[in-house]
Amino acid sequence: MVDTMALLPPFSRAARTPRTAPRRPAAPPAPATGPPVGGLGLPADDDVLLDVPDDRLGPALVAAAQGEHGPACALLATTRQQADWERRDRYVRRLAAFARSRDEWFLRWSAAAPRDVDLLTVAAQLAVDRAWPSPARAELLREVSPLITAAARGDDRDPVPWRIALDHARGAGAGHKYFEELWSAAVRRAPHHYGCHVAALRYLGAAWQGAHQACLDFADRAAQDAPAASLVQALPARAVLAYLTDDCGPELPRQRLDAAADLAVALSARFPEADPAPASLRNQVMFVLVRLARWQDAFTQARLIGPYATSFPWDRLSDDPLGLFLTTRDEVRVACLAPLSDHPRSERGPHAHSGEH
Repeated sequence: MVDTMALLPPFSRAARTPRTAPRRPAAPPAPATGPPVGGLGLPADDDVLLDVPDDRLGPALVAAAQGEHGPACALLATTRQQADWERRDRYVRRLAAFARSRDEWFLRWSAAAPRDVDLLTVAAQLAVDRAWPSPARAELLREVSPLITAAARGDDRDPVPWRIALDHARGAGAGHKYFEELWSAAVRRAPHHYGCHVAALRYLGAAWQGAHQACLDFADRAAQDAPAASLVQALPARAVLAYLTDDCGPELPRQRLDAAADLAVALSARFPEADPAPASLRNQVMFVLVRLARWQDAFTQARLIGPYATSFPWDRLSDDPLGLFLTTRDEVRVACLAPLSDHPRSERGPHAHSGEH
């Protein structure tokens, strides 16, 4: 097993030195016209939705909107019983987000079964989410620790409370030794859990701002150790996404960026077309491919995404993530319609740069 647990490599904290030029993608060629998207296998703009739940989560959210907690409780219990940790993590996040704005169902659940392990996990996520935007985040998060501990004790197999603990440690400014202990506990439970790996990657990015090579090294080691169908195969692309939207730190070789994107493209191809479950993965892959000026590959992802846009990563650049997704999709369509002489289809264009489209 590749030692992905060597999480904090021995390098010095990187200075946030700006790169010599702003990072922007190669512009798609004119003209910005062409056949309507519906004629190219893409849904019309009006048919594209943001953050659509899958067919398991959807009924639970509908019931929650009516004040009923039963379906959410049953859904999470099923994921735990089946050790379906990736779905469980996704559902916990979505249910906690819903409870932030509409909590009647959550309060009823809390009153009916205060020690329910699934309730405790959602409660821990909800408490972290509520504390995160506050200027007093670190102090508030310290008060959340008992909730996370209670969730972690509920089912010793479950890595999701440990992913919450990893996020909590980053927000609270925890030291490296403590974070390593949490990380070791998380990967003992689920060595290839994507959520825990993303949490570790984000901790590295926060601890050493601008050290994108170390983050990509960690992501590459994790992907090499993970099965081909594991979401961890998309971790290098997640590291590249962070690099492409950060104007600080040294440049990374183009071939490493392409290799990370290629892994994520291969993973995306394993899922059915126009499926809400892999939508978050595909939106991230499309974002990276656009930044790398790999227009044909980006168009393929747009087709696979179908009507399922997600807020992340588009909300990193815009308060209107759906609008930015649609604008970007149109740029991709235009680029793919351009003559070969205007825009090569080799997909290996010049080094991509971040910044507003």
